[in-house]
Amino acid sequence: MIDFSNTEYLQQINVLRSKPKHFLKDIGDQWRTPDALFWGINELYGPLVLDLFSDGENSKCPNFYTAAENALTKSWSERLSELKGAAFANPPYSRAKKHNGHYLTGMAHIMRHTIAQRELGGRYVYLVKVATAEEWWPEENADHIAFIRGRIPFHVPKWFVAANKQQEVTTASFGVAILIFDKTWKGSQISYIGRDELLNLGNRVMDRMKTGAKNIIIAA
Repeated sequence: MIDFSNTEYLQQINVLRSKPKHFLKDIGDQWRTPDALFWGINELYGPLVLDLFSDGENSKCPNFYTAAENALTKSWSERLSELKGAAFANPPYSRAKKHNGHYLTGMAHIMRHTIAQRELGGRYVYLVKVATAEEWWPEENADHIAFIRGRIPFHVPKWFVAANKQQEVTTASFGVAILIFDKTWKGSQISYIGRDELLNLGNRVMDRMKTGAKNIIIAA
């Protein structure tokens, strides 16, 4: 089994995280998915039980792969069969990087592995930048594309410490879409959903979870 825990890619991330101060330009593919957005997507296309690309702190699912495990070497379909749910990904957009002949990043390689896993079974729900001009954009391979109307604010990583006043922005907004890879998909290929509608849905889900947690505490 190949050890991916000491790759150049991870070393660079760890060096960045260890710095006392950071710049927004250094965040790269480490922007975090807002909780409300995730729970809205989960309500529509879940249950989402496996986060394919996590740093160990920002996982949105109880089960996840970190860069040290290299998701591109794993059988997602087999894992989802065990977990009885769907996979979620806010994938890294770093340039393609290899370690011992295996890719760790690179959207074209991520999409290639996703499509291969789709053929084996399972649902894969991606949150990606709208990049229709890019070679990796899976217009013909995604079973469903839900374009989000309105830019989505993503959050800085938990480790981020602003180096100066200009770096104190806590979010960055992107035009994004939800991609569904699922060969059993029966709906339309393309749809549109409003940003506020999706975020409000996620907030309602989180409110229900908080109420449920309070009720459990009271009952106990």
